[in-house]
Amino acid sequence: MELQSMYSFDELTNEAERLVIEELGRQLEGKDGVCLTEECVLDMAAYALNQVRPLYRVNLVGRLYAPSMKTKYEEEVRKAVTAAITRISKE
Repeated sequence: MELQSMYSFDELTNEAERLVIEELGRQLEGKDGVCLTEECVLDMAAYALNQVRPLYRVNLVGRLYAPSMKTKYEEEVRKAVTAAITRISKE
């Protein structure tokens, strides 16, 4: 069955991506001695995303529910981003 031709998956979104990217921006702001090339920053984002649980949403109910999950995710995301910056900066 060719699901991608039958259904639109464009609305399927991992909210963890947005949260990680926002946190990464906060932690990198004003940080000296950290690699800020596109490759390094993307590696940091990927590393952090691999450390946190995904938070997918797809419809209106999901859009309303996902922000309420943000507070539960904040510490997990913060730790994952800190670890990612440390790890990628050493390489």
